[in-house]
Amino acid sequence: MHIGVVGSGDVGRALTVGFLGRGDEVVIGTRDPGKLEQWKSERAPAVRVGSFADAAEFGDIVALATMWAGTESALDLAGRDHLRGKTVLDVTNPLAMSEHGPSLALGRTDSGGEQVQRWLPDSHVVKAFNTVGYELMVKPAFKDGPPTMFYCGDDPGAKAHVRRVIEDFGWEPLDAGGIDGARLLEPLCILWVRHLIQSGSRRHAFKLLHD
Repeated sequence: MHIGVVGSGDVGRALTVGFLGRGDEVVIGTRDPGKLEQWKSERAPAVRVGSFADAAEFGDIVALATMWAGTESALDLAGRDHLRGKTVLDVTNPLAMSEHGPSLALGRTDSGGEQVQRWLPDSHVVKAFNTVGYELMVKPAFKDGPPTMFYCGDDPGAKAHVRRVIEDFGWEPLDAGGIDGARLLEPLCILWVRHLIQSGSRRHAFKLLHD
């Protein structure tokens, strides 16, 4: 499958390595191609590096892995027409930073996932992979088995695509409903970060237990 990744930070690079491991062809979009030279050489020699527009045009599925403050700008650079009719995997969190730590810039009656869907009315946005650190996004190894990855979106076909990615990346998928479910998933990022601060460790993930 053709995959585009918009964003070349830790999250975008982790997802890229995961997609390449599935056998996908991947274009990662970045504002600064030079910063990826060593990483590409060492971790992802098969990836193509290009602009946000290159990644958005190439991908059948396009992962949006940007800092929230730059997300709308990144979509402008990617080109909304390049994303028309496509599954957009939204990995962003609408974080606002302060001296007291991160909080949500949107919440309760709105969410980042819903905002991305409004920015991309002709795309099929699915929120996922926003509730864990980048180190564990692909093939997380825990003694108690695979953790749970919640996902949500309005289009059944797009959700099926993302569910397959979740399974291939080594997670138990759990459907959290329509894109308004992002109002529930994005606060889990804050909970994940709070435990990081308290424990000093990034090696934790959520697990739904079944009877």
